[in-house]
Amino acid sequence: MKLNVKNIRYLTSDDWRVLTATEMGSRNHEVVPTPLISSIAAIRSGTGVHRCISNLAKIGLIAKVKNAKYDGYRLTYGGLDYLALHTHQKSSTVYSVGNQIGVGKESDILVCASETGKQLVLKIHRLGRISFRTVKANRDYLRNRQGGSWMYMSRLAALKEFEFMKALREAGFPVPEPIGQNRHTVIMGLINAFPLRQIDKVGDPATLYGELLSIIVRLAQHGLIHGDFNEFNILVEEREEQDGDVSLIPTVIDFPQMVSIDHVNAEYYFDRDVACIKRFFDRRFGFTSDEPGPFLKDATKKIVKRLDVDVQASGFSKKMAKELEIYMKEHGVDGDAGDSEPGQEEDEVEDDEVEGEFEDIGTQDIDDGNTSLEGGPVVDDDASAPIDTPTDAQTTPATLALQMTILDIRDNDPLPDLSDIKPPPGPTITTKAAKKKAGWAI
Repeated sequence: MKLNVKNIRYLTSDDWRVLTATEMGSRNHEVVPTPLISSIAAIRSGTGVHRCISNLAKIGLIAKVKNAKYDGYRLTYGGLDYLALHTHQKSSTVYSVGNQIGVGKESDILVCASETGKQLVLKIHRLGRISFRTVKANRDYLRNRQGGSWMYMSRLAALKEFEFMKALREAGFPVPEPIGQNRHTVIMGLINAFPLRQIDKVGDPATLYGELLSIIVRLAQHGLIHGDFNEFNILVEEREEQDGDVSLIPTVIDFPQMVSIDHVNAEYYFDRDVACIKRFFDRRFGFTSDEPGPFLKDATKKIVKRLDVDVQASGFSKKMAKELEIYMKEHGVDGDAGDSEPGQEEDEVEDDEVEGEFEDIGTQDIDDGNTSLEGGPVVDDDASAPIDTPTDAQTTPATLALQMTILDIRDNDPLPDLSDIKPPPGPTITTKAAKKKAGWAI
């Protein structure tokens, strides 16, 4: 869905409490019962919760599920977007949001700005947006999946990308500056560069080719394999040197599919990254290297540092990595769905529109009239009114709602739109006919 932040300034503190309560209830419920939302939100006014629910549903932040066995709502991607931006705003990370500058297979890329006016990049992970195309082929997997919903997987993808970006930045790798992360969003520095796929001619392709392969080898020496190292995830910046020459500086992006060198298919992913660069330089620039390789066994002879271990220690656990890997493998997020046997020849990319993570970065005109996130009252995480959940000893509508049967409804349900809201039915009889029927003199 497209991010629209125009309504964020009009949300009141009670609206934020109800939206947060819906998110908290979503941890155990696909459809959060309305009594549970009221209990968690703990708004003193009895009718305030229903008024807030109505306001949030009108702008598509929560959605009422049809044919549900009980009265309840589910959190939409729009509601998750607002909660993440609200947290970034309170931490003074993001002040305004501007144009969309790129669309990835499973993410949206927008330009944003801090309170000081510094331009940043907002990346919103939306796992499941493209994956619905393969739902039929993976129906058994979706039914028996033990992991969380697509929103949960989006959170894991954002957390993994942010942690790897921090580790790579500290190790001196050419990656964007990580600024912040919350829920399914990542804030990073804006790179004034072009995607490699948009470049038609390079003065010295051999130098750029050597730099890109050296990055692949350096990643392996630090215990990591990118897994999707191609022309869509490489930005090239033109930098003028003191002697007047122009050098090309590559920057690597998109890290949710990154794996460790201890991965069972590590050699396959390493060789695929190398093959992608070789194939692109041969087709685009007519450059072919005479030297074979590099190969993983040669690159890992000298291990400089195990960044994969450092990232795991920072909070992104093996369990999270396994859940995300299974999801991305089954749904083709890392480009190899249905390619279960390592070593098979990779098919060519069919749709250039959805492959690039930063599709038009550096070429779009950035609108100065960004939409500010400030406006209406906001609520802190530690708001004065307590947010308590009922205990098992209490017999309340909320505890009864917790015991209700949960519907098997996924986050790929169509999101509500204001155009879908039907206007109130018009009169079935004209005024003149009604007066005549009532016996009025006409």
